[in-house]
Amino acid sequence: MLSVLSPDRFVDSAANMVATGFRRMVSGDPDGQPDWVTQLEHGDDAGYFGAGSATWAVHGALPTLVGGVRALLMQALHPAALAGVQQHSRYEDDALGRLSGTTQWLTVVTFGDEAQADRECARVRGLHRKVKGTYPGIDGQPLPYSANDSDLLRWVHVAFTDSFLATHLVWGGEIPGGPDAYVREWAKAGELVGVTDPPRSVAQLREQLRGFDPILRSDEASKRTVKFIRQPPLPIPARPPYALLFAGAAATLPADYRKILGLNGAPLPVMKPVVSAMLASLGAVLGRQSPSQRNARRRLSSLTNS
Repeated sequence: MLSVLSPDRFVDSAANMVATGFRRMVSGDPDGQPDWVTQLEHGDDAGYFGAGSATWAVHGALPTLVGGVRALLMQALHPAALAGVQQHSRYEDDALGRLSGTTQWLTVVTFGDEAQADRECARVRGLHRKVKGTYPGIDGQPLPYSANDSDLLRWVHVAFTDSFLATHLVWGGEIPGGPDAYVREWAKAGELVGVTDPPRSVAQLREQLRGFDPILRSDEASKRTVKFIRQPPLPIPARPPYALLFAGAAATLPADYRKILGLNGAPLPVMKPVVSAMLASLGAVLGRQSPSQRNARRRLSSLTNS
């Protein structure tokens, strides 16, 4: 006998599928807990941030789902950053594998002890040394780039910082110390991968972002990338919920960024309550804390009790 899901049960079922897929997607592990997550339970100190920090509050919250999509969209604005992704990664063949690698860095630096964070940043710096090449300038002539270029490192840092902060301010809770505290704390992560003088306040973040305005542009490569980010290879039931996350991410971008990327979706006042409902459904499935955060808290507890 065929069973018909009620609307509420359909939403719950879709949320459960998205949540299960999300665990696999961001960790690169079928069970959602690879070795690097397990290792967060061990270590000799609280890490560079620790419980109660602005960084833990932002990166441990569900709006990072929206922030991650927003950060990918922002990467598509910078032709050199986009060239590095397309020429030196498995982006279209294994987009989720690339995402899990980025997630590993973000999570270990946030929740790991200092030694774990240092090793993870050394891994990333090693990868960066291999990423170099050319990209077409506005006049079509090739221009050189390297992932270790100071300006390119800065762009990636400010794009990520701005994206996670922007989406948390819309869909997250209170940030200990306020937005400036998050920008100031996360500057340490930028320094660990080679960013010189990263922003330490929201005002500095905005100023550094605007310094890139003359470079940002749209071309065929960015259009293909935006299309891919809009429609990644997800299971069919997960696509409508993901579409909401994408629309929410796009709605938080500044109007000039949306224009460059050709994004004409619903405005933020329309998307805010819809994405809030989706995040609430995901939260009911995923729980209040990620496995990474739970393991980090166990480490802190063992340090306190030792």
